[in-house]
Amino acid sequence: MNPKINDIVSLKGKRKLTMLTAYDYPLASLIDRAGIDMVLVGDSVANVVLGLDSTTKVGMSEMLHHAKAVRRAVKNALVIGDMPFESYQLNPDEALKNARRFIDEAGCDCVKLEWFEKCLEVTERIIQAGIPVMGHIGLTPQTADKLGGFKVQGKDAEAGQRLIDQALALEKLGCFSIVLECVPDKLAEIITRKLKIPTIGIGAGVNCDGQVLVSYDMLGLFERFTPLETADKSGSDKRSLTGFTPKFVKKYVNLSPLISEAIVKYKEEVLSGEFPGPEHTFTIKKEELEKLK
Repeated sequence: MNPKINDIVSLKGKRKLTMLTAYDYPLASLIDRAGIDMVLVGDSVANVVLGLDSTTKVGMSEMLHHAKAVRRAVKNALVIGDMPFESYQLNPDEALKNARRFIDEAGCDCVKLEWFEKCLEVTERIIQAGIPVMGHIGLTPQTADKLGGFKVQGKDAEAGQRLIDQALALEKLGCFSIVLECVPDKLAEIITRKLKIPTIGIGAGVNCDGQVLVSYDMLGLFERFTPLETADKSGSDKRSLTGFTPKFVKKYVNLSPLISEAIVKYKEEVLSGEFPGPEHTFTIKKEELEKLK
C-alpha cells in the first residue's frame, strides 16, 4: 500500500485528519504548504469552477485535466481523484479502466467512489487491482435524486443501520477511509467507533476522524451560496440550486468582495492612466531611441 495511505490510516485515534478540495495549481500549492493531509480533486469542480448546476455534468476528461494540475502542485499531501458520474457505475471493467486513468495519467494516489447500488462489486474490483479506494456514504450528490434530494441521511434507525452496514462492508473490502456526508452527528460517531479506518466528515459532526470542505466554500469564492444559519426545516440542502449555503460550511474568509474590489481598482487605474506607472514600465536609452526612424 502507498506509504501515504498507511500514514493516514495510522493516524486514526491519534489526531484529527484534514482534507480540502483543489482544482488548480495555485490553490493546491497553498493547501499543500499549509500541511493539509489530503487533497481531493472533487467533482465539485463542476459547480465552483466550471459553472455547471450539477456534479453529474462533469466527466473524465475534465477531472483528469484538473487532477494533473493538482498533482503538479502537491508534494506532501495524499491526492485523491474523485471519480465522476457514470465513470464507475456502468460496469466493473469500465470502473477499473477509469480508476487506472486517475493513477496512471493524472498521478493521483487513490480514488474516491460514492455509494450506489452496485458499489461493493465495483469497489472490490478496483481494490483487487491494487488501487486504493476511499468510500463515500450518506448524502451522495451524484445520486441525490434517488435519496429524496440534498438532505440529511440516516435520520431514523432503519436508514442509520443501512449506513452502518455500508461502512462496515466497505471497510471489509479494503477501503482505507470513508467520507460521511450529511449524517447526524451521533450516527457518525457510532460509525467512526465501529470502523478501524478513518472517517472523514462533511456535515457529520465533530466526532469523525477528520473533516473535509470544498475549498471555494470555506474561502468565500462561490457566490451562488448565500449565508443562511440553517437549511430548511426538512433538513433539505438545495446545494445545486441558488440561495442556500450548506449548513456544514464555515467561511474562514470571504475573498469574493476583496477580489471584486481589486478588479474595480485595476479598471479605474487603467482608465485614469495611473496604471501602469514608471515602476511597472521598461525604458530605452535616449540615444538608442533617437536612432529609430
